Amino acid sequence: MKKFAILPMLGLGVATASSAAISMLHEEEMARDEEARIITHPIAGIENRFWFDYRIDVTEAQKELSSDLRRASDVEDLRDAWEEYAHQLRGEREHYVEEMAERGYRLGRVIVVD
Repeated sequence: MKKFAILPMLGLGVATASSAAISMLHEEEMARDEEARIITHPIAGIENRFWFDYRIDVTEAQKELSSDLRRASDVEDLRDAWEEYAHQLRGEREHYVEEMAERGYRLGRVIVVD
């Protein structure tokens, strides 16, 4: 229910709010999936400039999202903000992982098979 709370504040009609909420929900869901993938510990425990750059970039993306959501004047602005946020998080994660891989450090994965 929280995902729809912003729509009444935008002054959208019921029909518009209902169709717009589905689109917004999709963009936000993509961003939330990317948030769940934020790397919380340095790869191989190595705190180097790539790790600190990654953490700074994630923090900047979060601040930018907050600012964009505050300034949003319609549903399209909200969708754009969430989409940009997801894109930034994915790009920063991929860049960090690639930089570390070039130096011989890989991001570990655990796969459980029944």
